[in-house]
Order: sequence, then structure tokens, then C-alpha cells
Amino acid sequence: MLGSFGSSSHEEEEDPSPPDVQCSHHHHRNFPSPAIQMRQLLISCAELISRSDFSSAHKLITFLSSNSSPYGDSTERLAHQLTKSLSLRLNRYSTALAGMSNLPSFLITNNPNIPSSSNNASSNLSFSSDNETLLQSSYLTLNQITPFVRFSQLTANQAILDSIEEGQQSIHIIDFDIMHGVQWPPFMSGIMNRFPLPSLRITGAGNDLNTLRRTGDRLAKFAHSLGLRFQFHPLLLSDNDDLASAVSSVIILPDETLAVNCVLNLHKLLKDRERLHLFLQRVKSMNPKVVTLAEIEANHNHPLFFQRFVEAIDYYAAVFDSLEATLPPNSKERLNVEQVWFGREILDIVAAEGDSRRERHEKFRSWEMMLRSKGFNVLPLSPFALSQAKLLLRLHYPSEGYQLHVSSNSLFLGWQNKPLFSISSWR
Repeated sequence: MLGSFGSSSHEEEEDPSPPDVQCSHHHHRNFPSPAIQMRQLLISCAELISRSDFSSAHKLITFLSSNSSPYGDSTERLAHQLTKSLSLRLNRYSTALAGMSNLPSFLITNNPNIPSSSNNASSNLSFSSDNETLLQSSYLTLNQITPFVRFSQLTANQAILDSIEEGQQSIHIIDFDIMHGVQWPPFMSGIMNRFPLPSLRITGAGNDLNTLRRTGDRLAKFAHSLGLRFQFHPLLLSDNDDLASAVSSVIILPDETLAVNCVLNLHKLLKDRERLHLFLQRVKSMNPKVVTLAEIEANHNHPLFFQRFVEAIDYYAAVFDSLEATLPPNSKERLNVEQVWFGREILDIVAAEGDSRRERHEKFRSWEMMLRSKGFNVLPLSPFALSQAKLLLRLHYPSEGYQLHVSSNSLFLGWQNKPLFSISSWR
């Protein structure tokens, strides 16, 4: 395991260093920590692949595979996910390495860049409903064991509540990736003290009609239990849909206060910036009271694979460290989130290429420039939004590692001085 990387034993034993990447532990007293050594080896492997030195990369991947584990410490667990993704990327370029990867089918089948010959076991697989269910279940677990999603959603909710004027009788929210709708019951509870009590209409977008209908039914039942007038309208999207056209199909009534919610989904549109800009123009033309934007604070959209990889290894190191510090050592929930949810993201960033890359995260500064260019101005988040975020961390995720930071009228959630997520509101 990783502990052997930095061993200072003077006994004669086989050098555990990988081929062509020799560590100098026989010559120096001060060795890099196992985490730093593993980082260097992973970066070396990515560099070999980017230089098309597939033979050396293959040898290094074999070494990395034997020195990482999904059940070790945070360094080993992240190395395990990154090594699997590097292996799959290598398979794209060298059919001679077919069969190396041992990835679960739900991580393989959503990546059309992987040729079928690179993995005979998965050549006839499709992205089944069972795999989609597994991803959805992992998302719900992510929402429970980490503050990332709840922080984004609750802060967005508060920004919407702050934008609604007293006496407003009708609220319409367009959520462009509603999934299970877990963001909205707290919002419904939040508007119950308004007088007169407004009605609420939610247009929820997604790519599965049955999921949208079930989400609408659950929200309708919850609203009914509160005595809240509520309507839900599903907006079915396909992967090929022009989101700007989909926006144009949404009907806005004259007396409605409109809010547009974009939480952790707009980065998927960055593969076609022209369409994204058109989408933002259409949203602007709808004159919403507020647009909420939450995104991952990382640049995983660099055109060069090696640059994306270096960014990813540092970003997910902080994420995995946070999970290590806040969950028990044998947490099944953590294992699920790391292998399924974050494993899918890492696989997409590292192994996919071209138009099939979906996880195209960019940092807040990039989004700020884009939104300002379309005529949006940032709205300062209220002191209550900041207090609410602090309370969320203190009550549910009591670790000194999580940090909140306000910059450019936006709120950032980080781990040990590493920003991980940003949330902002615009008009």
C-alpha cells in the first residue's frame, strides 16, 4: 500500500518504485509523503499518455493499480479512481491493452469514446435503467453525507426568497435539472409565512419523463400537506435538445415572479458555447427576478487532457480528504459516493474526449465574465444566506475543515483553503 512508498528501511528488498519512475529513497533521508509521491506518479502517467508513450504508461498503471485501493485512506482511494480512468483512456488509444480495465459497467457505458474492442465484457452494454437508478441513489447519498448539494440548494433558495417582494401572489421557478426535487420542500416551507400566501409553479427539466412525473407528484403531495397552491410542469429534454429552444417553450404568466435555477448543471452546456450564450440571452429576455447559479470551482474544461488531469487530481484530493475527515473509516455511504458519483465525474474528465465530455467545470471568474457579457449583474447574497450556510455546516457537518468565503458578492464553500463550490445570484 502507500505506506511502502516512503519506507526508509535499509534491508535488502525489491525496489517498489515503478519502471522508469524511480524514487530516490535509498539516497535521501527526507522523502516526499506517500500522498505527494502518489500524486507525482499519477501525473507522470498522465504525461506519458499525453506523449503517446503507451508502453511506459501501461507499466506505470500496473504499478499504480497494485498500490491503490478503494478501501484505503483518501490518497489510495482517489488514486484508485484516477488509475481506473487513466487505464480506460489508455485503452482508447491502444487495443493491445484491451481488458485491463475492471470498471463497473455503469461507469463504462456512458462514455462513447471507449471503443468496444477495448473491453469485450462491456461491448454490448447500454446505459440501463438499473445503472441510472444507481446514479440517482448515489446522488441522494451525496446529498445526505456531504454539504455540497445542500449548501448550493439552500443558498439558492434563500436568494430566491430574498428576491420575492412582499405581497407577490404568484411565483414561477424554472429548474433546469430538477432530478428528485429535493431542493424545493425547504423552499415551500420558507414561503409559508408570507402574507398573502403566494401560489407556486415549478417547471422542472430533466431527461426522463417518469422521473419528472414522480418528482412532480412528490412535490404536489408535500405542497398539499402545507396548504400551498402548487402546480408542476415537466420539461422533457434529450441530450440533443437545444436548451435555448426549450426555454422559449416555457409559458410565463403576466402576474408571476420568475426565478431561474441553475444548480450544478450549466457546465454541461459548455461544449457548445454558442448555444450556451443563446440560452443565457433567452433567459435574460424572460426578465427573471433572479437567476441562481451554483457550480464546481475547478477548471476541468481545458482543451488539453494533461492540464485537466492536474486540475482534477488537486480538486478531488480535497473532496476525498473532506470525506475522510467527516465519515467513519468503513462508511458504505462514502464508498458509494466515491465510486459511483465522483467516480463517474472523474471518469468523464480523464477518460472521455471531444463532444462526449460532459463534466466541463469552469471557475466562477469564467461564469462571471459570461453572465456579465449577457447583461446580468450579480446580486449580493443576504447576511441571512451566509448565516444559514454557517448553521448548515455547524449542525450537520461539524468539521473545522469546511470553510465559507465571500468574494465578488458570491459565496464559496471550500475544504482546507481549497474552494470547491460557488453559489451566486444574478439579475
